[in-house]
Amino acid sequence: MSPAGENLLRIAQVLKSNGTDGALIIGLQAFGPEDIDTQEPVFIYFDGLPVPFYFESFQEKGRNRALVRLTGVSSLKDAEELVGQGIFLQADALDGEEEGFEALIGWMLLDKNREEIGEITDFEDIPGNPCLYVETSRGQIMIPLHEELILEVDEERQQLVMDVPAGLLA
Repeated sequence: MSPAGENLLRIAQVLKSNGTDGALIIGLQAFGPEDIDTQEPVFIYFDGLPVPFYFESFQEKGRNRALVRLTGVSSLKDAEELVGQGIFLQADALDGEEEGFEALIGWMLLDKNREEIGEITDFEDIPGNPCLYVETSRGQIMIPLHEELILEVDEERQQLVMDVPAGLLA
């Protein structure tokens, strides 16, 4: 596995601790529990650096929440330190995404209102700013692929729904 950092995608946020033995309730963002390979490490940032953790257990709680245990988190104090933190996964560790972001090539990009923007034609891994190239009716545009802009990933329909800043589409 390559070192983590530039190719991390935010998949969840720690919502709260659960009990006194380090269990956590996490809220999943843009991905369902079935999309996450629980055998791969997840990363939580401390002092600006991604620190790897492994799932000891992962129990779905509806479509967008899960009760989890992470390695090294074994007390209420440990769990409380993680509340509010983002949980990141290397993009190529998503189930069905062996190729990483390149797997999005050929997918349709939709805006937050689910209106078509265009077809994703390429991906460029610019350090700190990965971008998608999208062919629109007005030509090709480049859109930053930032995890906070991703609203939904629909593998079945091969659609990516993003909250694209209006200025990029003008």
